[in-house]
This record gives sequence, structure tokens and C-alpha cells, in this order.
Amino acid sequence: MSKIKPSKGAPYARIMGVGGYRPVRVVPNEVILETIDSSDEWIRSRSGIATRHWASPEETVAAMSVEAAGKAIADAGITPGQIGAVIVSTVSHFKQTPAIATEIADRIGAGRPAAFDISAACAGFVYGLTLAKGMIVEGSAEHVLVIGVERLSDLTDLADRATAFLFGDGAGAVVVGPSKEPEIGPTVWGSEGDKSDTIRQTVPWDDFHAGSQEKFPAITQEGQAVFRWAVFEMAKVAQQALDAAGITPQDLDVFIPHQANMRIIDSMVKTLKLPDSVTVARDVETTGNTSAASIPLAMERILATGQAKSGDTALVIGFGAGLVYAATVVTLP
Repeated sequence: MSKIKPSKGAPYARIMGVGGYRPVRVVPNEVILETIDSSDEWIRSRSGIATRHWASPEETVAAMSVEAAGKAIADAGITPGQIGAVIVSTVSHFKQTPAIATEIADRIGAGRPAAFDISAACAGFVYGLTLAKGMIVEGSAEHVLVIGVERLSDLTDLADRATAFLFGDGAGAVVVGPSKEPEIGPTVWGSEGDKSDTIRQTVPWDDFHAGSQEKFPAITQEGQAVFRWAVFEMAKVAQQALDAAGITPQDLDVFIPHQANMRIIDSMVKTLKLPDSVTVARDVETTGNTSAASIPLAMERILATGQAKSGDTALVIGFGAGLVYAATVVTLP
């Protein structure tokens, strides 16, 4: 018989607060058109994007995260000292080590929490949310700060007609804490590594370091392949998350998919047969694709604008490079 005492965590976990930060600079499509042969109409019809935010040198990954985290902590009604762990999902923090989560934890005054980064691209926020839920139920932390943050403008090739218009910068954060009721459902997640080249970094860091590649690494993708995968496969994953939570599309109040592309969002809504009463996050129009930051930023906006309210039931799904995906059903804070 094991001599290890059982964990004494909370029975369930919930999202207690949400916060977001968008860089000050707003970049319209006209700026993108200075470097690619396209049109505003083409960009809007293909992606639904009209503007995106690009960070200044001062709006670093850490600085944006601190701003979003402060809002989420205040919204949750706790103090930074109550944060027991900080999880940061990002692909655009350029230091291999240390994790940016440790700097963020220090800057928000969180004391000595567990702090680490994860790399799961556009699914990273839901990955982090799932880890936070497990930590709270297991008992290793009472409150966990989950941040999705990106400076994708640093990894954008402005001459690449397929991707130059897609990406934006920003940070979104949530505080996850204990709950007496199940307010974060089971996560349906996975990967399809045989499709890893579909979305990729153009040049490995070691090749760039060795001088064999002069062009700075950027993100590129096979647009049509990504679109087909997202529309057909991710709708199945979203339905599986609904099934795992024991609800139907008619039970939903809100749908918050990764803000990759308006056409993908609209196609998923149609495939899932969501009723008109469901509020659909379409933050991509003015924020662009912010990868790991897109879901919490979209969540923050629909709550701030009154499109959704505290207590609403929301389906969230992230999907991206890897290819990786994760979906779950949550109660909005």
C-alpha cells in the first residue's frame, strides 16, 4: 500500500477573471499592401481582417503580459500574492531560457510561484487552461495565472503574400481558481505531427545562427491545407468537447474559437449548426491572428462589450502549428 497522502485540491476549477492588452499601434490593411501585391478587398474576403495591432519596442512579450495579467487578477478579486503558478503560452519569446513566465511572475509581485512557458502555438491557451485546472484539482496551486501572448509582427515576412496580412500582437490572461461546481469541462486535445510542415518557421534557429540563412526566420503556412483541416477536422473536435461536457449546441451561449480566419470561424459555426442565439467571437476582424493570445483576447472583448455575460456557457477551441488542437467548455467569469 502506498504511503503517499492523497492530494487535497479543490473539487473543480473555474475561470475567475480575464484581462487583455492590445498594442497602441493599429495597422490597417493599407500598410500591408505596401509590401505585397494584393488589395484590401482580397484580404478581407480571404481572412475577414481589417486591422491588427503591432507592438512597439517597449511593448515586449513581458510588458504586454504584465498588463493583461494585472487586469485579470483585478477582475478575479485576488491579490498577486495569491497566485501559486504562472503558465505562459507563446512562440515569440526569443530567449531559449529562462522562461518568460518567471520574469512576469516577479514583475506582477506574485512572490515565488511555479512559473513555466509552453509552446503549443494557437492551441496554447487551452493547453495552459487545462494544466491550470489539473493543478488546482490536484492541490499544487490554489490560483493559477494563464497567459497567452505573442509578438508575431517579429515573425512576419511582409513580402509573403500568404501570411503578411494575418498576424497581430497582444496578450490575454485569465486567473483560474477553485470551484464547488464543474466550470471547466473535460479537454479534448491532440496533435497530428504528420502535418507539422503545414504551419512552420521558415528557417531553423541553428541554420540562422550558422549563417547559412541570411533572412530572419518567419512563420509561413500552406493556406488551403490549413483551411481544410481547420474547417473539417476542428469542427469534429469541437463537437467532441460538447459531448464530453454533456451539452448540445443548443445549450451554448458563446462560441470562442481561435481567431485564425473569419471564413474558418463561419464555416465551423455552420458545421456545428450553432443556433443564432449563440454569440460568436469575431475579434479577428480588428485584432488579426494573435496565436496563443487570440482566445483570451476574444473572451475579454465579448465580456467588455456586453456581447456575453458572466455565467454564460462557452465553447473554446484552439488549433495551429504542430498541428495541435484543444477544446473545452467553460463558464465565463
